[in-house]
Amino acid sequence: MTSLSLSFSTLVKNKDCLQKLTVFCNALHTQGFRSLRARLWKRDFGAMSPGVGHVLGQQPGAKQFAATMCTSSASGQDMTNWLLSVYNDTKRQTEDLIPAISRNSVNPDTIFANNEMSLGDIEIYGFDYDYTLAFYSSHLHTLIFNIARDILITEHRYPEGLREYEYIPNFAVRGLHYDVQKALLMKIDAFHYIQLGTVYRGLHPVPEQEVIAMYEGCHVPLENMSDFYGKSSHGHTMKQFMDIFSLPEMTLLSCVNDFFMRHNIDYEPVHLYKDVKEAIGDVHIKGILYRAVEADIEKYICYGEQSQAVLKKLFEHGKKMFLITNSPFDFVDRGMNYIVGKDWRDLFDIVIVQADKPGFFNDRRKPFRRVTDKGVLLWDRIHRLEKGQIYKQGNLYEFLRLTGWRGSKVLYFGDHIYSDLADLTLKHGWRTGAIIPELRKEIKIMNTEQYVHMMTWLQALTGLIEDMQVHRDTASQAVVQEWIKERETMRSQTKDIFNAQFGSLFRTYHNPTYFSRRLSRFADIYMASISCLLNYDFQHTFFPRRTPLQHESPFWPEQRPSGARDTPSRPHRTQASSE
Repeated sequence: MTSLSLSFSTLVKNKDCLQKLTVFCNALHTQGFRSLRARLWKRDFGAMSPGVGHVLGQQPGAKQFAATMCTSSASGQDMTNWLLSVYNDTKRQTEDLIPAISRNSVNPDTIFANNEMSLGDIEIYGFDYDYTLAFYSSHLHTLIFNIARDILITEHRYPEGLREYEYIPNFAVRGLHYDVQKALLMKIDAFHYIQLGTVYRGLHPVPEQEVIAMYEGCHVPLENMSDFYGKSSHGHTMKQFMDIFSLPEMTLLSCVNDFFMRHNIDYEPVHLYKDVKEAIGDVHIKGILYRAVEADIEKYICYGEQSQAVLKKLFEHGKKMFLITNSPFDFVDRGMNYIVGKDWRDLFDIVIVQADKPGFFNDRRKPFRRVTDKGVLLWDRIHRLEKGQIYKQGNLYEFLRLTGWRGSKVLYFGDHIYSDLADLTLKHGWRTGAIIPELRKEIKIMNTEQYVHMMTWLQALTGLIEDMQVHRDTASQAVVQEWIKERETMRSQTKDIFNAQFGSLFRTYHNPTYFSRRLSRFADIYMASISCLLNYDFQHTFFPRRTPLQHESPFWPEQRPSGARDTPSRPHRTQASSE
């Protein structure tokens, strides 16, 4: 049987291979081998294409023509014509592949694995509350923005003119870094490099050359990055915004910066950051947010994420469940009554509120305290954590001692990569599941014909540049430089599909984002919402896809392409590359 491990650059330049590929597309779709799109989007030119002469040599007369082109007697016009011919052939043949690639769309309800994990091993399920069991409408971010903006004006004496700013729903994305001293919001990749074009001062982008001058390049040294929990402390100048509640904070910082710049007001960026942080904190700490949501719960909480169905399914299968949240009991109780019903506490073995995560996972000093249904704090010593009771604060070490729930039989879900998941997986060996609501939107974008078309051609064009850069004559380099310009334009366009300012949550052009790096390290599995669990039975094993390392060739057969929409009752996934 003909090998399935041909590189994309070989396929798009070899008509015989393309004819065979058409046959293989149907076989791959029906027999369940690795998706065509996953293989196309993983370029392996170094291992699979020794050189352009080898590729062209597979076509009649191509080897002789390539030799002629590479001699010193070949004219610049001949080289230009030949390169343009290769370009046009590659583009035409790439277009022919789009329908086959588009058929392997990704199911947004898939659970994705970073680490192999079987639900058959899980006996105890733990949950955060906000953005894990309870999902909020966009009205909540507007509310947080407006209250914090008004606190800046009334309590911190910021200019009244700030009231002209309203919340901008699609301005920022989660996972961005903020340079506290320079007042710059930006996206950084997994290797600490700034993605040029995503650096904003206020509401406007900073020119690339200015960014390069300020940072003496694009790399941010480790000592300047945020600390373990994404905070700007102990000399770290960067703050990373990791939770969904931080979107209004990023937008408010940008709006205040914009106001000061537009009015030529001299200000200290560090003071601005601290004031905005304090104002946002007051929205939560002073209970303003909680009272507003409780007063109009239907406006702010989205009912329909099927959290109730997930909890009842777990309960019916005899699984232990617990809740650990930083939110107060009254707020959680009102929300859970709306989402699950008045009997929601019957489903949980342990309920802990105002836990003060991530301190809950590290600080051994805080004991548990029992809280009555009326919110009264009791003073008795806690010797066991009982079902039906409500507990406040405490710490994980005491939790482990009282419950014995240790190790990989526990799976905890949360939306905050640091505060919810990091310590649990690194220090305590619990299994972790990240809830990433943005995932559903990004997958839907990646499934569009526009995105598939742009990304497939972008990868093919990158392969052309990589192969043809060996021609160092002036005419060839002029053509390759035009291709490079086209590639840069396309990279910006694919970024803008996700978010016009900052692009995808998961990629900075080709590299993973810093957010993606932390997600892959601290979460065994991740999904768009807790409702994705309804698509799997409790014996299901999640396998991470074995993608080749850069020095490996993809010779081995792989599992069925996860995410393909061929079995509605059992969602899978395929590999897709953002930006």
